[in-house]
Amino acid sequence: QVQLVESGGGLVHAGGSLRLSCAASGRAFSDAPMGWFRQAPGNAPREFGARIGRTGVATRYTDAVQGRFTISRDNAKNMLFLQMNLLQPKATGAYICAAANGLGRFDSWGQGTQVTVSS
Repeated sequence: QVQLVESGGGLVHAGGSLRLSCAASGRAFSDAPMGWFRQAPGNAPREFGARIGRTGVATRYTDAVQGRFTISRDNAKNMLFLQMNLLQPKATGAYICAAANGLGRFDSWGQGTQVTVSS
């Protein structure tokens, strides 16, 4: 298991930007593909947002964020990031950092950081 703590959330106007961070500890960070998920208000299911491979080269995004969000990582500092640009109100929710295991399944989750986008 990897322990994950997110930060960087907040209130932003539509069209604005935020940069989220996730600090990891425990299992070797550089061994784990990482991802960001969003949980909409009302305890909705987590929705996949972005994924990054172990080295940081391979990335994948859901269509809703492609071109506006950028996932990155710093393996030397055990940190994961999500740069979010051109935010819209529908992006409001808790943003949760996740680590995948050796089978590629996300099995470690942070508590989330709240992002609120006002119109």
